[in-house]
Amino acid sequence: MDFFIAVIKGDGIGPEIVDAAIAVLDRVGKEYSHRFKYEYLLAGGAALDVHGEPLPKATVKKCKNSNAALLGAVGDPKWDNEPGDNRPEKAILGLREELGLFANLRPAMVYDELSFSCPLKEEIISGGLNILIVRELTGGIYFGPRGTEVIGEASKLSKIVDHFRGEKTLPPGRFAYDVEQYSEMEISRIATTAFEMAMKREKRVTSVDKANVLDSSRLWRAVMEEVHVKYPEVKLDHLYVDNTAQQLIKNPKQFDVIVTSNMFGDILSDEASQITGSIGMLPSASLGEGSFGLYEPIHGSAPKYAGMDRANPIATILSAAMMLRYSLNLKAEADAIEKAVNDFLVAGYRTPDIHTEGKALVGTKECGNLIAGFVGK
Repeated sequence: MDFFIAVIKGDGIGPEIVDAAIAVLDRVGKEYSHRFKYEYLLAGGAALDVHGEPLPKATVKKCKNSNAALLGAVGDPKWDNEPGDNRPEKAILGLREELGLFANLRPAMVYDELSFSCPLKEEIISGGLNILIVRELTGGIYFGPRGTEVIGEASKLSKIVDHFRGEKTLPPGRFAYDVEQYSEMEISRIATTAFEMAMKREKRVTSVDKANVLDSSRLWRAVMEEVHVKYPEVKLDHLYVDNTAQQLIKNPKQFDVIVTSNMFGDILSDEASQITGSIGMLPSASLGEGSFGLYEPIHGSAPKYAGMDRANPIATILSAAMMLRYSLNLKAEADAIEKAVNDFLVAGYRTPDIHTEGKALVGTKECGNLIAGFVGK
């Protein structure tokens, strides 16, 4: 069977880690009689250099005509002086918005072979750890109204600043605002995603909010309860975000699926990544209403390691496994990649970020080739 995959290598270590993932996908194709047809596209800094913009329209169009998209990473200090709306990182936000990708899935798990690298006490993670964070991706404070005004200027203040001022007296000077806002529809669809994921796992969902303070969180909690009625088999708990941050360190095994807003999810998933011991091990999937998804490691472009064959490609390889599972409906093939990664670790191979004495140190390319070799064995 033929599958069409949009490939965006990106910047920094992006090309190296994506090439390693492609090597694994090619092996899967050979073992399971599939043909993965790759369309190589530009986004981020690489697109800025060629097209003068971080997300060319052609990239978006070709992504929409693909079964899925695989992304490396974007960004580099060389583009730090670009205006905010033309920085490489805008490509990520643009892709999510243009492709309607509202649900970000970030699994955080500790492999037995790497449990020593977890910063928590052994008894806390004994027996393994496997959490799925479902982050709402296209709403909330990152996409709400924002701006900067100067109080006291002759120019008329914007309506939104007038609203925020209310009866509060603001001193003269600069005033900035970023609005956290959610609609019932946005909450309902991310809730559905979380409950559907939980049905395939341990059937437990923890909804994270700040309902003791925020009106948007109170709506969030109410809609979560309404959607929960459709999933009576799933246990639903509510937790404030500050308590969640504490509990992830104190007792992370209590969690199965965590669902939360854009900003809270951004912060909590990064916290969870540190529990696993290496950010180089963690994949992600960004999904919309249909089967299309964008798959990428959660780490950045690490430009200082670009071209050095030192980057850990496992997060990208595991992202490719998620792509097979969620967009291409190839569960056995996804399982084969995940098993191959585990076999690679059990065999004693390590990339520099997870290397310890007595283990075989390998580079980015060899890591990809070795994991490819374990597929189907």
